[in-house]
Amino acid sequence: MKLITAIIREVKLDKVREALIEADIKRITVSRVSGHGQQRIEEMYRGQIIVPDLIPKIKIEIGVNEEFVDITVNTILKAARTNSEGAVGDGKIFITPLEECIRIRTGERGGTAI
Repeated sequence: MKLITAIIREVKLDKVREALIEADIKRITVSRVSGHGQQRIEEMYRGQIIVPDLIPKIKIEIGVNEEFVDITVNTILKAARTNSEGAVGDGKIFITPLEECIRIRTGERGGTAI
């Protein structure tokens, strides 16, 4: 089992979610987060140009069994890119081992609980 965490642009959430549903991945967790990387956005505030330290993003977390890792990652990659080549600020995907998953309602454990 793996935990896939994707940090994407806010405007890409609907496109990514719809693509995941099409790929038969329907169980996701979405959070609003802030951060910064290489992306630089300048904004005008009261006549002065400012560069915000933290940029709003969306964090998607998906617990998957091994056979769904590549499908999930490829789906997010295609849907979250700004264009065919991508752009600075499109986000990142992290894949980490998921030691255990337990469904609270039934007590199921492991891959069947995902």
